[in-house]
Amino acid sequence: MRKICFLILCILFLIPFITVNAENNLTTNETTTTSEVTTTKENTTTNSDTSNESTCTGEECTDASKNSEEKENDGILTDGKSAILIEGSTGEVLYEKNAHDRYAPASMTKIMSMILIMEEIEKGNLKWNDTLVASTNAASMGGSQIFLQANEKMSVKDLFKAVAIGSANDATIVFAEKIAGTEDKFVEKMNKKAKELGLKDTNFKNAVGLDEANHYSSAYDMALMAQELVKHEKIFEYTTIYEDYLRQDTDNKFWLVNTNKLIKTYEGADGLKTGYTKEAGYCLTATAKKDSMRIIGVIMGAETSKSRNEQMTNLLDFGFNSYKMQVEVEKGEVVSRKKLNKAQDEVIEITPINDASVLIKTGEDEKNLNYEMKLDKIKLPIKKGDKIGVLKLKEGNKVLNETALTVNKTIKKANILELYKRSIKTILSGNI
Repeated sequence: MRKICFLILCILFLIPFITVNAENNLTTNETTTTSEVTTTKENTTTNSDTSNESTCTGEECTDASKNSEEKENDGILTDGKSAILIEGSTGEVLYEKNAHDRYAPASMTKIMSMILIMEEIEKGNLKWNDTLVASTNAASMGGSQIFLQANEKMSVKDLFKAVAIGSANDATIVFAEKIAGTEDKFVEKMNKKAKELGLKDTNFKNAVGLDEANHYSSAYDMALMAQELVKHEKIFEYTTIYEDYLRQDTDNKFWLVNTNKLIKTYEGADGLKTGYTKEAGYCLTATAKKDSMRIIGVIMGAETSKSRNEQMTNLLDFGFNSYKMQVEVEKGEVVSRKKLNKAQDEVIEITPINDASVLIKTGEDEKNLNYEMKLDKIKLPIKKGDKIGVLKLKEGNKVLNETALTVNKTIKKANILELYKRSIKTILSGNI
């Protein structure tokens, strides 16, 4: 009996401790469950494309912020709303961050304006020594400018310097009005060209990049525009100028200083366009070339111009350190010869317009490449640079890259006398 009573007393004594332990275990399990639910919510919010709002409170917000910062700080970029890095000839993406998000592009808009200007020059509709006249509308433009006066005359060459070096709004409008009649009509051409280039996240409302509703682009689209612009190699004669003067030998001499400081501080940098507005922040589309590799980088929405340049330096360094080009056929190298009986030069030499090359990672073995060519039906005359076919670069049967083929010099039609001489020569040689 005594043993039974002693056992009952022991049980009564231990009940409080058992209860406390059970409550502690229950609390631990609930905390774990709550933590799991919160984590799931944060991942959903982080990965969502449709919401930037946070539903967290207290310490959860702090944790979410840390996670976000860790994600953005990838060791390459620490500033900017969006960015991209592509290889210039293939367009292959080497790095991207929110590259398809739409933002105000500021004066990087002028990349498209310069594409249209260069096309007009190459068509012969504008010549570098032509003189254009500034309208009252052009002279009234604010923002970056060279302070054109209404009816002031300036050469195409100097106006283009103003756009490419100094990002001049007034000079851009002079070109827009010359090419299309009005800025609005020029903007229509800009948007048409954007569609031709396959740009899905770009819409222009003006030619210079001033903040305006529904005027936007993306880092990816800006990179494609830059890729198109650098096809016009004459552009580099202007985008590589760090400083110059307009209105030399006048009382209104104007000092131009390139807004893209990287052309002075980064080896191989040769363009392309900066931008800043309150809405856009500090933006830059830059390009640099080392050896046979050109890369194009875009940063949108950096906090300061210094940060923008530092971030772009990091981006370009990453590209050149991580990748290289394997060149199979160099630009201008003769890959074939073809006889054209009606050409002034009976035998034409065919070359690639650009290097036929592929991108490989640094440290990787080079690929075993071969190529094949397909020529179009050739019509005379042919200008150097005209596409007459395509060279396909292959690894086995897999096509890795393509480049257009052209002639190594302009080929004219042979005149009647030359054709007559050839006919006589053919008859006398017995080859007829």
